[in-house]
Amino acid sequence: MTAPVLIMGARGGIGEALARRLAAEGHSLVLSARDPDTIQSLAQETGGSTLACDVFDPDSIKRTVEAAQSEDGLAGLAYCVGSILLKPLKSLTESDLIDCYRLNTVGAALAVQAAAPALQRAHGSVVMFSTVAAGQGFGNHAVISAAKGGVEALTRSLAADLAPAVRVNCIAPSISQTEIAGQLLSNEKMADALAASHPLKRVGEADDSAAMAAFLLGTDASWITGQVFPVDGGRGALRARGQ
Repeated sequence: MTAPVLIMGARGGIGEALARRLAAEGHSLVLSARDPDTIQSLAQETGGSTLACDVFDPDSIKRTVEAAQSEDGLAGLAYCVGSILLKPLKSLTESDLIDCYRLNTVGAALAVQAAAPALQRAHGSVVMFSTVAAGQGFGNHAVISAAKGGVEALTRSLAADLAPAVRVNCIAPSISQTEIAGQLLSNEKMADALAASHPLKRVGEADDSAAMAAFLLGTDASWITGQVFPVDGGRGALRARGQ
């Protein structure tokens, strides 16, 4: 039996795009979401199976990982769970900080912890997600930047812990056309301004990040671990013309 790739957060835009890419490459998939009914059509399209997982519940994470693996283990784990919480400093609360950290950072750590033996058996790979904002000083991003900065540090630590059997990498996108960014991008003026803030003059697509994730999960990336890859239209490294 071929070891599958587990995509946690398959309900999100990047998780969906990644599932389609991996299915096209012939991977066996297990897709998880808090409500698995929301990913049934994706599972049918990609030939994957579905599992319910609440990443705020450590026992749920353990059950999901146990149910996802085959006798050969897990070929990959993609933690595509995430959030965008933008608040000015004066308005953020303790629960904002704690909940965002639990969702983005603690959930990722517990998922890798639970999956580590199965990943080691299959010499698998892990991909997690940060944000361009973790490395830049964007206003109103304190909550999400703090949590995603933790994901980047976690990536490097876990890569050291799990080497040489398991590779661990991270992708840091800029704002992309996904459901969680929908409220920002539904405003045409704001969407145009955000596109203009990128040297490549557009916001991202979910498949931009999914393409990098599929590469990092595959054998062509077999000598890459502990890295954070910006997929951000140049926003993290270059100043857009006119700014």
